[in-house]
Amino acid sequence: MKYIKLLIIGYLFVSFNTSSRENNPAHKTKHLPSKQVFEFAVWIGADAKRTNDSYTQEFKRYKEGGIDEVLINTNADPDLLKRLVPLAVKEGLKVHAWIMTMNRPGDPIALKHPDWYMVSRSGKSCFDDRPYVDYYQWLSPSHPEACQHIYDLLEALAKVKGVESIHLDYIRYPDVFLPIGLLPKYNLVQNTELPDYDFDYSEASINAFMKEFGRDPRKMEHPEIDMEWKQFRLNQIRNVVNHAYDIAHKYGKLLTAAVFPYPEMAGHMVRQRWDKWTIDEVYPMIYHNFYNEGIDWIGFATKQGVVDLKGTNTKVNTGIYIPGVTSEDELRKAIVLAKDNGAKGVSFFDGNAISDAYLKVIKETKANLK
Repeated sequence: MKYIKLLIIGYLFVSFNTSSRENNPAHKTKHLPSKQVFEFAVWIGADAKRTNDSYTQEFKRYKEGGIDEVLINTNADPDLLKRLVPLAVKEGLKVHAWIMTMNRPGDPIALKHPDWYMVSRSGKSCFDDRPYVDYYQWLSPSHPEACQHIYDLLEALAKVKGVESIHLDYIRYPDVFLPIGLLPKYNLVQNTELPDYDFDYSEASINAFMKEFGRDPRKMEHPEIDMEWKQFRLNQIRNVVNHAYDIAHKYGKLLTAAVFPYPEMAGHMVRQRWDKWTIDEVYPMIYHNFYNEGIDWIGFATKQGVVDLKGTNTKVNTGIYIPGVTSEDELRKAIVLAKDNGAKGVSFFDGNAISDAYLKVIKETKANLK
């Protein structure tokens, strides 16, 4: 459900687990091929009401324009995914099952369980009092039943034949800090962690922290600067990812995720230290205009993520926000910057925003990269 409108509004829109990373094949350093194919992907939404012919035409257009992969959001509907995978594969595209993970707006099962949702330091639950926008309905990574619900959704998608990966999105906490370019839209000043945007103070999370550390964050004078409390929450997201990895690999799928630009920034803004995760590939959303940065920042942020992942086999696919690209030359430069700084591919948000002229640039740039 990450359409243009949703993303512009909503982009608002762990500790090291050394032993698990060392023992996990995904995180053992291997000798990689001397030359890897640089791949091109696109995020797209799906609608069950559309005909197969219309999807075939869309997939054919992407393939002819140099796209290799489609990341499809079916709103966690495995039946719709089963229908679309053969159509995309027939046109020569790899398919990733894209799912909104911790943020589950309108989830009919979750909405029956108000205690599953994250709570802010000011005591507001995402169940009925949501930060920033109405569709921010975040489940707590500390609630076992909420997590099991997510795992059930992931498993249903992982069972679909022909899927390349389970692609996690919103695998984080609500934005502690918004991208600087979005602050004026909400008339906000965020010079510190404000109580309304500091999550998760739900009973499940508090109880789990107290069991481990014997302290109640709600009684701390400054919980926003308590390192154990911060690390605990980073670890809770990491635990969900690592379990999702096991589910994906059980069914022979990869685990991938859309993440914030690079680990330090992601940890600061949304408590998402993706360099500590057990995961096959990440797609950092390096949407430069959200941060009032120029196109060159795509290279900087890509390199930062690649460096932070050194020593693992986790690969980086740079996410490029098409509406933030102002010309064909900028698009070409963005792709080259990603490749030159260590990305194994790029992904574009989103399919509807890619014009025929931009597809031509993608195809030509792809040919010149060989």
